Amino acid sequence: MASERTNRVVLIGTGFVGSSYAFALMNQGIADELIMIDMNEEKAMGDVMDLNHGKVFAPYPTAIRQGSYEDCSGADLVVVCAGANQKPGETRLDLVEKNLTIFKSITDQVMGAGFDGIFLVATNPVDILTYAVWKYSGLPKERVIGSGTILDTARFRFELGEYFKVAPHNVHAYIIGEHGDSELPVYSAADVGGVPVLKRIERDEACKKEDLDEIFVHVRDAAYEIIKRKGATFYGIAMGLVRITKAILHNENSVLTISALLEGEYGEKHVYIGVPAVINRRGIREVIELDLNKEEKEKFAQSAAVLRKTLAPYFEEVHVK
Repeated sequence: MASERTNRVVLIGTGFVGSSYAFALMNQGIADELIMIDMNEEKAMGDVMDLNHGKVFAPYPTAIRQGSYEDCSGADLVVVCAGANQKPGETRLDLVEKNLTIFKSITDQVMGAGFDGIFLVATNPVDILTYAVWKYSGLPKERVIGSGTILDTARFRFELGEYFKVAPHNVHAYIIGEHGDSELPVYSAADVGGVPVLKRIERDEACKKEDLDEIFVHVRDAAYEIIKRKGATFYGIAMGLVRITKAILHNENSVLTISALLEGEYGEKHVYIGVPAVINRRGIREVIELDLNKEEKEKFAQSAAVLRKTLAPYFEEVHVK
């Protein structure tokens, strides 16, 4: 009789984001096993103990333990939250130099253990580091995923829901591009309860097109505002990572805005960037190409150019247009 499949997740980095991810993952009962790795072994063990003490209140008995890179050999998913954090006044792209070195070491150790699953990268600048993991690991592009603009999209849906006074679940809208200052809203494809956002603006005298611009600024600059107030962002992105994890382990074929490698989609190549994609047990099944208007196409091309310019000094195949 065949044994039941165990969904094993290895988490690398148990800082604010990593530990929040572990907490959310346990509370949603998505994985069978969670293994936590951190350079600070005492911190990782403390998190394991703390989480296990709350297991009696969780919906599902996830097995949680401290581990090492050797545990990656049988993992379905490796989630990387390790790396240098964004400091006040620092952009996500400012972190490139520091984190590329860290990620080369992490990827080499994971692959050296015989890992043959899916990478999910959360550390910023996420689009750059996801590209790096893809290159360093040698895995197929569909099995290296960045968290991309999943959180920006969630913020966008929340803000639009507040504006139109509807639940964010009933708002369908995307932020695409770099997870950073050059990202853009796709208002041409946004709807609330099936009604296009731009049509709602036209029909409702209380709504103005200028308000949409203000909403996007709130979304784009949200991380800076949160970092200014509490030093870091972690709850929102942790829940976004859990959402991606669920789509993978439960083979959902869900459409989520993640960082994916483009090979001609949207007219772009040699760049990992935030786009809607179908996610299942094999990783990225396909990239969804939205029907962007002229302005959106130009802004997306500019965002891709920003990322390629950042990648070019480190990866010879990347050329700045």
